[in-house]
Amino acid sequence: MASVSEDEAMRRAIALAARGLGTTSPNPVVGCVILDTSGAVVGEGFHAYAGGPHAEIVALAQAGERARGGTAIVTLEPCDHTGRTGPCTRALINAGIRRVVVGVPDPNPIAGGGAHTLREAGVEVATGTREAEAEAGNIAWLTSMRRGWPYLIWKYAATLDGRSAAVDGTSMWITSEAARMDVHKLRGTVDAVIVGVGTVLADDPRLTARNLRDGTLAIRQPLRVVVDSAGRTPLDAKVRDSAAPTFIATAADVGADSRGRVDLSALLATLHQRGVRAALLEGGPVLAGAFLAAGLVDRVVGYVAPKLLGDGPAALSGAGVSTIAEAIELELTDVTQVGPDLRFTAVPKMKG
Repeated sequence: MASVSEDEAMRRAIALAARGLGTTSPNPVVGCVILDTSGAVVGEGFHAYAGGPHAEIVALAQAGERARGGTAIVTLEPCDHTGRTGPCTRALINAGIRRVVVGVPDPNPIAGGGAHTLREAGVEVATGTREAEAEAGNIAWLTSMRRGWPYLIWKYAATLDGRSAAVDGTSMWITSEAARMDVHKLRGTVDAVIVGVGTVLADDPRLTARNLRDGTLAIRQPLRVVVDSAGRTPLDAKVRDSAAPTFIATAADVGADSRGRVDLSALLATLHQRGVRAALLEGGPVLAGAFLAAGLVDRVVGYVAPKLLGDGPAALSGAGVSTIAEAIELELTDVTQVGPDLRFTAVPKMKG
């Protein structure tokens, strides 16, 4: 078998890690490639689901004795603690791995420190190979672990002139079926979907991840979160059905801000404690504006339909911007056509 470079192997490990996106939380996505002493790939693995074997364990099992004296390429620093599974550091040492190449250090204070343990056992450890790519592939988990609240994606749908509904309130459907199917795919990658009580009262959404063609529910459903300061969510609302778990976040339960509404920072901290590492904000323009004004949005995904309404509610309101100098600047990272619509992906620019 032909040998590959460590750089090529890391690229493959990053691709493997992506296969676990949406099923591993609250754990990270991780990929691993084992090279034998000649540099040939003898084992591959990725973390598929929380509680299941880690990427290193899967790859080592595939490699068997061929791993001895070889190199492990891992997107995230191997864990060094015993949880539902044993420490990957010990498995690598016992397998006789000579060298470990790490993409990103583990920021988790409970599981981190793997590189130190490996070095203490005489294993050579190199860090930083394709670090930016490994970071991007695991951005939600890494961000949430570093700061203590979920990585938040604001998703919206609008016409070309920025309207989220017509004057009479109708909004079904601004975007195409292809775009809506893409949204359901996005829902399948996060741990929670957040809306305001106004959206529940107006639209009575289900907020599940499903196949729009036949209505089949995805195996894993995100937590449905309703930001409902005064507890107005109807008992018969669709978000209260048994299709997925639901959290009605009231000011009394989560904490209130100076206006008596749900404290959004406290809400995100609460969700993090519940194992939410990535959340999708699908609420209306006012809730989106409040999250943006508080600086809590990490990514924006906008589906823009080639339609014009001229009047009607805007896609965003109350973001704390009163003059052009205060505009929330974004950096576009992707523009993709989805059916007849365009999907824009952007991240807020850092101030200063």
